[in-house]
Amino acid sequence: MAQILDGKAFAGKLRETITQEVDKLHKQGITPGLAVILVGEDPASEVYVRNKGKQTKEAGMNSFEHKLPAETNQEDLLSLIQQLNEDDSVHGILVQLPLPKQIDADTVLNAIAPEKDADGFHPMNVGRFSTGGTGTVPCTPLGCLMLLKDHLGDLSGSRALVLGRSNIVGKPMGNLLLNENCTVTIAHSRTKDLEEECRRADILVAAVGRPEMVKESWIKPGATVIDVGINRIDGENGKTRLVGDVDFAGASKNAGAITPVPGGIGPMTIACLLLNTLIAALRQNDLPIPEWIPVKG
Repeated sequence: MAQILDGKAFAGKLRETITQEVDKLHKQGITPGLAVILVGEDPASEVYVRNKGKQTKEAGMNSFEHKLPAETNQEDLLSLIQQLNEDDSVHGILVQLPLPKQIDADTVLNAIAPEKDADGFHPMNVGRFSTGGTGTVPCTPLGCLMLLKDHLGDLSGSRALVLGRSNIVGKPMGNLLLNENCTVTIAHSRTKDLEEECRRADILVAAVGRPEMVKESWIKPGATVIDVGINRIDGENGKTRLVGDVDFAGASKNAGAITPVPGGIGPMTIACLLLNTLIAALRQNDLPIPEWIPVKG
């Protein structure tokens, strides 16, 4: 059976390390600040934002939460973002997606100052990061990479497959693995012989949003499997349960190591958001990035 990669435990240790770095900044009169904007009352988004705020404060950072009504227009949202761009106490800005239909997400994300883009979605950060520069790395792929490096050490020469080509996970994950000298394939719905492509991979990162799509037979014996998917499906007694994009029970028979759902990549995403905010605060105060951070952002 596969070794379980405990993202929850790893994220807890990462937050402890971030808290120690924040304490050092406090002694220099600096408190990293993260501003999160939520438009509307989506229940899942509200829970996520609440967790972000809680963990931000626990790390010794300032948490600025802006909850706006669903009918908020784009001009007012852009005005708020501009205020936060100009606020020196705010080092990172995050706009919770999805946004109401009257607001264009690309316009909003592009309005965030690149140096305060805590999610790593601004085109300037995407471009810098994609070309080997110092753009902010999106949180979920960064969390995946940190778990991989913690388990495998040097990834150089590994054959990696990323299942999914989204701008949020798939594409940046591919770039991260390339930067680690992996041989990378990005597979998607049009990929021919998808099962065979997966079976060749030493590292498989699944991020397609399809419940338990990746089966036992798709996994190369001994491969490391990172399951980014979070899907809610019907369970027993009329209740629902969370599953990933990988058939965990089946894949665990072949994989050398695998992340569970829940408890795998999910906790890493918020921890890496705090890490990105820390990096942003250091950069905005012309301070060095600690050596322990694997991707400098």
